[in-house]
Amino acid sequence: HTEDELSRSSHSNPGKSLVNGIKTNPASNSPKSSLPVPMGPPVYVDLAYIPNHCSGKNTDPEFFKRVRASYYVVSGNDAANGEPSRAVLDALLEGKSQWAENLQVTLIPTHDTEVTREWYQQTHEKQQELNIMVLASSSTVVMQDESFPACKIEF
Repeated sequence: HTEDELSRSSHSNPGKSLVNGIKTNPASNSPKSSLPVPMGPPVYVDLAYIPNHCSGKNTDPEFFKRVRASYYVVSGNDAANGEPSRAVLDALLEGKSQWAENLQVTLIPTHDTEVTREWYQQTHEKQQELNIMVLASSSTVVMQDESFPACKIEF
């Protein structure tokens, strides 16, 4: 197909679109069934936000194998939508267990949830083995008429 033909075909069939030159149907693509991501070396960062409020929709062990952070932020606080997801927290353990080096990792939950408390208690030995520390909010920030728990991170 020429570029014009591909462009016309995507306009004449509104349910289809092009991703990297390949026709796709966005309605039928789930996040995990999109085009494969080419393998490459892991990426090392200081701080990573676990996608989608730590929901299992977009994050699996592969994320933690490829995105290696000193700090991961877990921001989920919606049990009805599975946020944070126990499966994602377990994926951190699985992904980190495959790192060749035993780097210190700190998990920073932004909310105190039943899921994170249970996961912490049930996997504490594995966390220690993998050099993973979970921060608890030990400080309170007061701004105008509200206060909230907070953590201080220094790089």
